[in-house]
Amino acid sequence: MTTTTGTTPGTDWAAWQTSWDRQQEWYMPDREERFRVMLDMVEALVGPEPRILDLACGTGTITARLLARFPKAVSTGVDLDPALLAIAEGTFDGDDRVSFVTADLKDPDWVSLLPYDSYDAVLTATALHWLHSEPLAALYGRIAGLVRDGGVFMNADHMIDETTPRINAAERAQRHARMDQAKKDGALDWAEWWELAAADPVLAGPTARRFEIYGEHADGDTPSADWHARALREKGFAEARTVWRSPSDALVLAVK
Repeated sequence: MTTTTGTTPGTDWAAWQTSWDRQQEWYMPDREERFRVMLDMVEALVGPEPRILDLACGTGTITARLLARFPKAVSTGVDLDPALLAIAEGTFDGDDRVSFVTADLKDPDWVSLLPYDSYDAVLTATALHWLHSEPLAALYGRIAGLVRDGGVFMNADHMIDETTPRINAAERAQRHARMDQAKKDGALDWAEWWELAAADPVLAGPTARRFEIYGEHADGDTPSADWHARALREKGFAEARTVWRSPSDALVLAVK
């Protein structure tokens, strides 16, 4: 997705953001609703001028919605994916409210790379399911050390309740039937989106490095929302519970 201004070629970062959003919405049609609830809870618990850590930020999806709603917010985005970070950095280039850090969340020292010692809120969405439960719980402990007293952590992700297999199977069948129809109507899936990125002159190099890091897809665990809330309390948060839920996903909020 390139543009040309005069004789200088450039990249249309807004178009890449929109393309990423559409691809993600193919999997999660209620994606914007979870972001709305997430930001409602930010405002309710830490106010309209928060310092945010956008954890596993990808293209900066949360940061974009945060700043649109709270113009005086400050955001630090953290990710390891060079292609998605390239889109994020291009999108927010020149915005002094936003900074980005390249870091591996499995490395215990990643917090030392951050520009601030503490945050009002740490937010993440559809990202931490690539971690297995044990390293995820360890990450929750490090996050607890970053959130100020009274601050919040929120994770919106795939959280499966394995105690309801028939409900899960019926929901999955219906969801995939709708996805199949959307695919026929032109929706891009994960693999197809990355094929476009690999063909882009600006993103080709970062995309190749991304696949060297992750492979096709990094799959971890999808424990229940109850597991997440329990793990967060065990790792130092005073309260934790689900504040939004769909049949397959949930948004868990923890207060320090």
